Amino acid sequence: MSWSALSAATALGFALAADAFAAALCQGTTARDRHHARALCIGAAFGAAQAIGPLLGWALGVACASLIEAIDHWIAFAILLVLGVRLLRAGLAGGTECGPPARGWLLVGLAVGTSVDAVAAGFALPTLELAPVVTAAIVGAVTFVLSAAGVYLGRAAGAALGGKAEVLGGVVLVAIGVRILFDHGVFR
Repeated sequence: MSWSALSAATALGFALAADAFAAALCQGTTARDRHHARALCIGAAFGAAQAIGPLLGWALGVACASLIEAIDHWIAFAILLVLGVRLLRAGLAGGTECGPPARGWLLVGLAVGTSVDAVAAGFALPTLELAPVVTAAIVGAVTFVLSAAGVYLGRAAGAALGGKAEVLGGVVLVAIGVRILFDHGVFR
C-alpha cells in the first residue's frame, strides 16, 4: 500500500470514527467504576463494527460494480458528501444526550448504529484504490483507539468535545469525496 493510500485510509478512519468517538465521550461521562474495562469494551465494540462496515460496503459495491462503473466516483462523492454534511450538522447542533451506560445488546446496537457510515463509505473504497482488508483494519484500529480514549476523556472532561469531533469528521469526509472527483479527472 502506497503512502498516499495509507494516508487516505487513515484519514478515512479518523473521519468514520467521529460518531463512535462522540458516543464514547458520552459513555465516558457515565463511567464511574471499572472505567478501564469499560474503555476497552467500548473501544473493541466500536472498532469491530467500524472494521466490518467498510468490508460490507465494499462487497456490495463490488457486486454492483458493472452496473455503476461509469458513475462510481459520483456515487462515492455523493455518499461521502451526505455523510460529511450529516456529521457537520450533528456536530454543529451539539447537545447530544448520552443516555444510560451501554452494556450487552445496547452496546452492540450503539456500535452498529455508529458504523452505518462505514458501510456507506465502503462503497468508495474501489474509487480510492484502497485495499479493503487493510483499510478496514486501519479504520477499526483508529476507531478502537479513539473510542477507548473517548471514554477516558468523557470521564475527565464531559461530553463537550463530541460536537467538535463530528465537525472535523464531516470536513474530512467531504474532502475525501472531493479528492475522488479530482482523481477521476472531473475538474480537468
